[in-house]
Amino acid sequence: MLAALFHAVWNALVKTNADRLSMMAWIGITNSLAMLPLIPFTPWPTPEVWHIIFLSLLFHIGYKLFLVQAYTHGDYGQVYPLARGLAPAFITAIGFLFLGEQLSLNTTLAIALIVLGIISLAWRKAAPGAMHQHHGVYYAIGTALFIAAYTLNDALGGRTAASPHIYIIWSFLLDGVLISAVAWWRRGAELFRPRKEWLIGGAGGLLSLTAYWIIIWAMSVSPVGPVAALRETSVVIAALISGYFMKEGLGARALIATCIVASGIVLLKV
Repeated sequence: MLAALFHAVWNALVKTNADRLSMMAWIGITNSLAMLPLIPFTPWPTPEVWHIIFLSLLFHIGYKLFLVQAYTHGDYGQVYPLARGLAPAFITAIGFLFLGEQLSLNTTLAIALIVLGIISLAWRKAAPGAMHQHHGVYYAIGTALFIAAYTLNDALGGRTAASPHIYIIWSFLLDGVLISAVAWWRRGAELFRPRKEWLIGGAGGLLSLTAYWIIIWAMSVSPVGPVAALRETSVVIAALISGYFMKEGLGARALIATCIVASGIVLLKV
């Protein structure tokens, strides 16, 4: 739940910034800098783990680029629930079909409730003046596919490495380098000129790092589906941010959807 809170907040920071790619880059740079002091004390990954890390880098860069486009064309309160809501459905199905995970009836129903509530949050009325909402939906669906891919891949990495912390440290170090390289290619020297993105991106990076560190550790000791679904309850927090801080609207439908998500959480813990 703490990871869910942090995740919703750093996504809001990206959405509300005019240059979202630069913001994403500074979040990545912060993550890489935070990992540097740990590298001398972190074992070198095995070849098998390196393969998983490289695949994770591809999934994560795809996720970030699609997310930037989704927030460019759609509301935070629409994009975030759709992207994060579809991902657990993909993850649970793949985990069951290919990873051999056995889910109880309670767990299955709980995940279904959480996904239903999250997706329903995405279809509330858009904010006045919002444009290209259908483009935002398309990019959000693509983002969800990348989320499902990197979640399963990172869960495998956390379990394959001698310690999930080894996988996390090397992944975050290289992920920040890759997204900052892409941003530098698109923005040039403008990326490194002192601006407020440095400070805001630093805060977002710390939130992002903490949130995902918690999640990879949790997936290394628990089934992927329930952990991923519980993380996606961040949409409840996102709904509040969207409605009360971004003024995108928070009607009765969103409140009902929030209650559905909460019900799923209760059932998941039974």
